[in-house]
Amino acid sequence: MQRLRTGVRAVSQAVRSDLRRVAADPLPPLASPRWLARLPHVLVVLYAALTFVVFRGDSRPAVLLSAVQAGAVVAAMLSPVLAWWVVTVAMVVGALVIGAPYPWSGITVAALAGVLFLLALRARPAVVVAALSVSVLAGLATALADFHNHSPGAPWTVAVFYTNIGQVVTICGLAALLGGVRRVRRLAHTRLAAQEQISAEERARRTLLEERARIARELHDVVAHHLSVISIQAQVAPHLVADPPEELRQTLAGIRGNALAALVELRRVLGVLRVESPPSAGHVPQPTLQQLDELVGNVRDAGLSVTTHTTGEPRPLPPGVELSAYRIVQEALSNAIRHAPGAAVVVELSYHPTSLIIEVRNTAPKRPAPPSSGAGHGLLGMRERVAMLGGKLTTGPTRDGGYQVVASLPAPAYTPPVEEPA
Repeated sequence: MQRLRTGVRAVSQAVRSDLRRVAADPLPPLASPRWLARLPHVLVVLYAALTFVVFRGDSRPAVLLSAVQAGAVVAAMLSPVLAWWVVTVAMVVGALVIGAPYPWSGITVAALAGVLFLLALRARPAVVVAALSVSVLAGLATALADFHNHSPGAPWTVAVFYTNIGQVVTICGLAALLGGVRRVRRLAHTRLAAQEQISAEERARRTLLEERARIARELHDVVAHHLSVISIQAQVAPHLVADPPEELRQTLAGIRGNALAALVELRRVLGVLRVESPPSAGHVPQPTLQQLDELVGNVRDAGLSVTTHTTGEPRPLPPGVELSAYRIVQEALSNAIRHAPGAAVVVELSYHPTSLIIEVRNTAPKRPAPPSSGAGHGLLGMRERVAMLGGKLTTGPTRDGGYQVVASLPAPAYTPPVEEPA
């Protein structure tokens, strides 16, 4: 019981605080369509104008109070609590100064219903109920508790709807109920949109981690291969020298031990990252640009017209650059097959002293692309590979309706190691 009293007291204090707060609370525009964003505001102004024209009265005081209450409906778009206070005070003033038909005049009921509707769009239900109750009690006080039954012979089950107070509560209550339902729907839509955004961000994060794991798996093969070569070379080197000194044997043994230890640590790190090779992958060497012609041939067999150009002097590149360059071309061609059926594709490799420029561009598709089964990882994988190497990636549509991918990869001078037989 004590908890119930405490809860009721807290709610009561919160409601009183909300009814005293007249800060600005603008009416939000429609989210879509954009060209109808201000339609609610236009409808409120039209409602206020129509209310004033129909219920303004004949005397000057009545016209003045009608203008104040109609203006309060418009002001409710900015501050509904302040507008409610204006309508309620004008109702009391009208009842004390003018008399009938106040406090339950047509302009009062229409303005109060409009203001409560706008208040219910932005306030909690308890605040709206409290506002309606205060207005009704204020009207009853100024009318000296006169319920004024318009149909004394009506059955008792519906008699309340023939009284002034019953009609006011019914009309204003329905308006507040409609506003409350609209508020609940808007809040639900907002929460759903926020949840969808969180889900989309989570999917993007998961996709990014999967793509990074795939890149790490490929680089693991490259690094593991080179460490294995270092280990084998260190093991073979003493046999290539006649009577090698003990210091050389110890140094080479240390190199081999460090290489093997690095392999073990590399596998542990990849295990922490949960990067495991697919069961069917085996130990296939990672592709390089030397297999580019084979890749292009497979794409041509799939029905895509591909032309390749190479500028500059081709030279060996670091394994990571070779692998990334091959994957970028592969992903770009795959995207062209999926999204630009019938297009012509050009692949250009430009060798510069310290960089490699890869450009893959396609013309406009000749027919609509089939629906995609889901979001691909192609562009994301390209960005990750280029960022890993410290390069730059540019993607986007071309003027002729096609698409292009331009990647600039750092490619410093590189001398491939000589692999000794075991």
